[in-house]
Amino acid sequence: MKGALKPAEAAAMIPDGASVMIGGFMGVGSPERLIDALVARGARGLTVIANDTAMPGRGIGKLITAGAVARVIASHIGLNPETQAKMISGEIACELVPQGTLVERIRSGGMGLGGVLTPTGLGTEVEIGKQVIEVQGNRYIVETPLKADFALIGAWQADYVGNLAYLLTAHNFNPIMALAGATVIAEPEAIVPVGVIAPDAVKTPGVLVDHLLIRGN
Repeated sequence: MKGALKPAEAAAMIPDGASVMIGGFMGVGSPERLIDALVARGARGLTVIANDTAMPGRGIGKLITAGAVARVIASHIGLNPETQAKMISGEIACELVPQGTLVERIRSGGMGLGGVLTPTGLGTEVEIGKQVIEVQGNRYIVETPLKADFALIGAWQADYVGNLAYLLTAHNFNPIMALAGATVIAEPEAIVPVGVIAPDAVKTPGVLVDHLLIRGN
């Protein structure tokens, strides 16, 4: 089976100070066992790129509580008061990015593009310090690509060669992040033989996945 790792083995691969994209939408579709393993390892100094930081005790919120995160790049921290408090105190650096811009920056990183042009944020603090260009009479902010050392993906199913299928809002960020991580570790709910996942249901092809998380410590 492709790159099989136990959670502790996967967490040991991710060094302190690494940048990690973590899939999920308010915790739905987040790789919970891998997050737990990072907390157990005592990870520190991580840069987390995600849609949100979930909430205390759930998903990325566990990393926030454990003091594992030095920087967050996200679109929403409103349901996690611990993230807010640590941002205000300066314990965590927080870059808030409009949600559509965030996903397009990740897509740009995964596709090898130079960035994305967007009018979102013009005339606001989002524009400060960024390049603005004019195209056909319209002004756009140049938003740079996002990549990460690791992409930590939560999936519904994986087959033995790493093809992934997702359910519901787990689709929102996981497939895009699988393009933009230098090393992709997927945590499926189930691992099935090749052929069980219908071809049309494969949202992340196995060629993008380096390791699959298996049950065990």
